[in-house]
Amino acid sequence: MSQALSTAAFDTFATLLKSRSGLVIGTDKLYLLETRLSSILKHEQLRDLAALAERLRAPGNDALIRQVVEAMTTNESFFFRDDKPFQHFRAQALPRLLAARSGSAPLRIWSAASSSGQEAYSIAMILAECRASLGDRRIEIIGTDLARDQVTRARDGLYTQFEVQRGLPVQMLMRYFRKEDSGWRINEVLRGMVQFREWNLLGDLRPLGQFDVVFCRNVLIYFDQATKAKVLETVAQQMVGDGMLYLGGAETVLGITSRFAPLATERGVYGLVTAPAMARGFAEQQKRFEGETHRTLERYTSRDTIAH
Repeated sequence: MSQALSTAAFDTFATLLKSRSGLVIGTDKLYLLETRLSSILKHEQLRDLAALAERLRAPGNDALIRQVVEAMTTNESFFFRDDKPFQHFRAQALPRLLAARSGSAPLRIWSAASSSGQEAYSIAMILAECRASLGDRRIEIIGTDLARDQVTRARDGLYTQFEVQRGLPVQMLMRYFRKEDSGWRINEVLRGMVQFREWNLLGDLRPLGQFDVVFCRNVLIYFDQATKAKVLETVAQQMVGDGMLYLGGAETVLGITSRFAPLATERGVYGLVTAPAMARGFAEQQKRFEGETHRTLERYTSRDTIAH
């Protein structure tokens, strides 16, 4: 049963979460506070949420604030989630980007709010499958998340049986993971392809550098309109002119920012409005990747996947 919580106490949580993570909660989400913060109450030996709110208002509680914010953020993630964005990336985005760049130019990809790392490692697996097309090109995949424990877990690359059953093809499990007593660990080669960093989307993104592709999926849905606009603006500043942005299926830039325009070829994929027409001009260059892409798609779309 939901406990009574004063307006002042609730506002303490709501203000803290919005300022530190962008997360917006209403009074109808009191049950989430109760559920996700129960372990902190127990550990801190606090009687209820009101006592925790009082503790949070006191100075010198940065560690406790971090615990609360990390406990309240959603860490849902799985390999090749929704699949279509990954199909678009390997079949359309990757060939176009490679054709438009010299062989010495690095390809930089950012998995924003990467949680426990499945999205970033999914990207790494696609690139590993297309290694012949990449040649000696330097690949940089950056995964960021504000939750320190999630970043640590992503770097470790160890996943449970349940986690590898969610969207991961059997062939890739066998090729890129090894079985251990406690689960499945992604191999050192793929772990070496990804750098995971503790980073807040609401902070200064400039030290991360410029990116060719940004995956920022299923993040904006937790923000209010003003925060969405702010995040999209700062993300736009970190993208090269012909870069691509992937959002979640329930997310859009329409009515929020004029910095991005949707691509006609795929829902949820956006280009900077200053870029040339994104769906034009690379058909011929894509031919040299066609054979490999077709084989890759066949593997991914086969029925030979682990049942969930």
